[in-house]
Amino acid sequence: MTKDGIRDLRARALTYLARMQWLAPLLGRAAVGLLFMSTGWGKVHDIPKVTKFFETLGIPAPGFHAVLVGYSELICGTLLVVGFVTRFATVPLIVSMVVAIATAKRSELHGLFDLVGFDEFTYLVVLVMIAIVGPGALSLDHLLIRKLGWRADGA
Repeated sequence: MTKDGIRDLRARALTYLARMQWLAPLLGRAAVGLLFMSTGWGKVHDIPKVTKFFETLGIPAPGFHAVLVGYSELICGTLLVVGFVTRFATVPLIVSMVVAIATAKRSELHGLFDLVGFDEFTYLVVLVMIAIVGPGALSLDHLLIRKLGWRADGA
C-alpha cells in the first residue's frame, strides 16, 4: 500500500470513528450505571448485612453509611444509565470507590499494579472519564441542553 493509500485509509477510519463518538460515553454510562444500579439494589434490600460489613471495615456510623451508599449507588447508577445530571451523579460514586479502595481493599494494596488490578479502580477511572467528557449525545442531559437552547460546551 502506498503512502497516499495509507493516508486515505486513515482519513476514512477517523471519519467513521468521529461519527461513532456518541457510542463511547453511552457504553461507559450503561456499563458502570447498570453495575451500580445492581449493587445499590442489593445493598438497599439488605441494609443490615451492609451495616455489618461496614462495621468490620471500621467505617464510622455504619448504619447511616450503609443506607447512604446503597441509595447513592441505586439512584446515581440509574441517573448514569439515562444520562440525566450525569456529571453530578458521578461524584458520590467516585467518592464511594475511593472509600472502597481505602477501606475494603487497603490490605490488598501493595503497589501500583495492585491498584490498577482492582475493579473499583476501573470503575473510578470510567466515572472520572464520564465526569470529564460528559454523557454524550445519546442522553437526557444532551436533549435538555438542546431543548433549552444552550451550547453543549457550556458556553
